[in-house]
Amino acid sequence: LEGDPRDIILLGEQLCNVEGDVGKSSKPLFNWKRRTKDTDRSAIGFHYDVSDAFYNLWLDRRRVYSCAYFRNENDSLDRAQEQKLDHICRKLMLHENERFLDIGCGWGALLLWAVENYGVNATGITLSRNQFLHVQAAIRERGLESRCQVQYLDYRDLSEEQAFDKIASVGMFEHVGRKNFGRYFDKIRRLLKPGGLVLNHGITFGQPGGHGLGSEISEFIDRYVFPDGELVHIAEVIDAMSQQGLESLDCENLRPHYAKTLWHWVDRLESRQDEARRLVGESRFRTWRIYMAGSAHAFERGWLSIYQVLAGRPLEDGRMPVPLTRDHIYSPS
Repeated sequence: LEGDPRDIILLGEQLCNVEGDVGKSSKPLFNWKRRTKDTDRSAIGFHYDVSDAFYNLWLDRRRVYSCAYFRNENDSLDRAQEQKLDHICRKLMLHENERFLDIGCGWGALLLWAVENYGVNATGITLSRNQFLHVQAAIRERGLESRCQVQYLDYRDLSEEQAFDKIASVGMFEHVGRKNFGRYFDKIRRLLKPGGLVLNHGITFGQPGGHGLGSEISEFIDRYVFPDGELVHIAEVIDAMSQQGLESLDCENLRPHYAKTLWHWVDRLESRQDEARRLVGESRFRTWRIYMAGSAHAFERGWLSIYQVLAGRPLEDGRMPVPLTRDHIYSPS
């Protein structure tokens, strides 16, 4: 699947003719543009509740389903994902006993890393039933019930009774939708203590007015993989945060890292393709293979990008209590 994107598109067209639950319908799966809690829950369940065993075949050992962080070209996927988790924690300057929120916590990797390595009191939320049950079990197995909890909950329903010191949203922003940006970032600001920090990690278009993968493969992914995905340019993200009182402090482009991550996933999936077919069937196996290879090519070409934006809620006097440099992110502990 490497090389000319036309080859990837051709495979996508072939998949549409495969019989099965995926690829046989030309109609959208959900009326996701309504952006209700019910449609969001259905869309998340469609993608993430496929099969935990299937994802376990090709994700890293912590089951991180987002862009890794490669300090060296030959870093393993396991190492690169752990480096990403720590990179986020360093940017947020997590400290012991701080209240930390992970919006869209996935299978709990960041949540558990922050508790075990930084001593925070952590809360994670997800709309995936499979992920919720997995994280619950992981918390119990590690004996972290007093410092860590997970909720099967929409971000719009989070209680604001007690504010958080730090908040992360990793790989969730793409599901919010442009029309909900104001509501989303306003909710984060209200959940955040004055002086607190939030890190928003999400996929964007590579150029203003971009169209994703630059071909029909985008429509293929919209229909069969991420029925609620909606991307914007990074300028819109920063603007939306600013309009809700969140000051952008640091913005890092991780585009090359996601291309490498996706090719790792493709190679790992193909190396265990027989098991994958048994778990989810031929159609879904081919769907995920095409979507990840096509996405890898799009990140390499610059059609897609991904940014980590660190922002803060200023204190009443306008100050943000952060260091003058980025040394705390890159210097050894």
